[in-house]
Amino acid sequence: MCGICGEIRFDGTQPSPMVQARMMEAIAPRGPDGSGLVIHGSTALAHRRLSIIDLSEKARQPMVDGELGLTIAFNGCIYNYPELRADLEAEGYRFFSHGDTEVILKAWHAWGIECVNRFHGMFAFVIHERDTNRVVMARDRFGIKPLYLANVEGAVRFASSLPALVQGGGIDTSIDRIALHHYMSFHAVVPPPRTILNGVKKFPPATIRVIEPDGRETDTRYWNPPYERDAYMAGLSREDWRDLVLDSLRTAVKRRTVADVPVGVLLSGGVDSSIITGLLAEQGQNDLMTFSVGFEEANGEKGDEFVYSDLIAKHFGTDHHKIFVPSDQLMAALPGVISAMSEPMVSYDNVGFYLLAKEVSKHIRVVQSGQGADEVFGGYHWYPPLGDSKDVVGDYARVFFDRNNETLKSQLGDDWIADHDASLELVRAHLTQAGAATPVDAALRLDSQVMLVDDPVKRVDNMTMAWGLEARVPFLDHELVELAAKIPPEFKLNEGGKGVLKDAARLVVPHEVIDRKKGYFPVPQLKYVDGPYLDMVRDALSSQAARERSIFRPTYLDRLFTNPSDHITPLQGSELWQVGLLEMWLQAQGI
Repeated sequence: MCGICGEIRFDGTQPSPMVQARMMEAIAPRGPDGSGLVIHGSTALAHRRLSIIDLSEKARQPMVDGELGLTIAFNGCIYNYPELRADLEAEGYRFFSHGDTEVILKAWHAWGIECVNRFHGMFAFVIHERDTNRVVMARDRFGIKPLYLANVEGAVRFASSLPALVQGGGIDTSIDRIALHHYMSFHAVVPPPRTILNGVKKFPPATIRVIEPDGRETDTRYWNPPYERDAYMAGLSREDWRDLVLDSLRTAVKRRTVADVPVGVLLSGGVDSSIITGLLAEQGQNDLMTFSVGFEEANGEKGDEFVYSDLIAKHFGTDHHKIFVPSDQLMAALPGVISAMSEPMVSYDNVGFYLLAKEVSKHIRVVQSGQGADEVFGGYHWYPPLGDSKDVVGDYARVFFDRNNETLKSQLGDDWIADHDASLELVRAHLTQAGAATPVDAALRLDSQVMLVDDPVKRVDNMTMAWGLEARVPFLDHELVELAAKIPPEFKLNEGGKGVLKDAARLVVPHEVIDRKKGYFPVPQLKYVDGPYLDMVRDALSSQAARERSIFRPTYLDRLFTNPSDHITPLQGSELWQVGLLEMWLQAQGI
């Protein structure tokens, strides 16, 4: 796990080392253990290293294979690299290092664009071919590892974070009105290729791109599983599905223990992180470190779930660390949290993961985390009502969207209103695609392939990598997700959601963490914006920069300032925090 950046020029000039240095500095927290820059003619590849596999200098990046004429900058981890290495050695390839980076190089040389189909893991990589001057980019199936692009005069730049491209200079930092529509409507989810800035795009997940020396591009989407029933599995019972899921999850958790350093767990005390902890203990991981975080309560809403994380830690005998964050520390952390965001992200979880990662990074470099289980196994409250939906687009929007298009028009300044209902159109296009057998299947596909990528997954990557901590997500093992996509919705939706996963969990963890009300990462001070938090948001939205932007109508802001707790979105988010976070992020990036 690291950070990458670089530049590909098409005008015959060489990339500026100074630009690369500025971008490398911006991604430095992602890779505190080393840095490197290689410029081959018109292409620059740069890297910041976090040493997890093959800690020697032989694995440093950018990695150059002089024999094959290939150079790579890679962020992520290929969990099955030992098996792939054996396959490649059988084909006659020789290796000079012992990690996964060199395996990607050889795999590209041996198998071309088909190589990504063989990778189990999370990755964003860029390869330069010496002999053809082509460049290859790829991103993992779920976009766990980020990759941003910016077209500048005569070139394209890339980086693991959007702020790195801003620091590189020369890009269009104006706000994309369609992306703003998504941010305000689609619960702050801005799907690729857009970002909130017109001049920066996101490289899509599950995509490999070949860029010719003249700039021509060829994209291949290499993964898109059907959310339909498999005729060969039609007779499987609830218990059969439970056993298949548990076996697949065991494999996914075990895969993510591949490292030359210890692997811990971010333990919330919910079903997802608890079963990961239980399976690691079952597999014999000794002295397993687990970590939980909690906050002060607000408006009578509790700010921690320590009772459940303590139960799991005691049951499995983990080396458990609890981090309690007083309100004053939460306030002090917010500027760092906002600066660490590659894009504005409204979830209160951000500060929780940020402060948790800060503490965890003092003890360990790799953790497993439970993101993705709700989107893969049907854990959210909006799935059951879709079971008999006759209007999946409208029904989904009513429970997930923060506001409809007409309401948004009354809140945005005249210059920022999109000319169509962009978010509803985007959701309609995804939900009505072929390949989903039921409305629930269509919603699960949308959430796992779109919402998940640009909300929970991005959140965990940004906040953990701000402290040089690698987070691995076993629920996004692609073979586990392919299995889950075949499961009939009724087996997912029973027991109030995630039924089949709860069935599997009962064979591993105490029932108390299963038979409980669904919990979320509670940070109540940010849900009920008052006191110093209200002052912070008001100051940002009343600043000269905000007034000049005029994104929001003053009458709307006045209503929010008067009583923030009266303006809560359907997904229980603060409207004031949402609009304030956008402005604070823009200011943090100097935009």
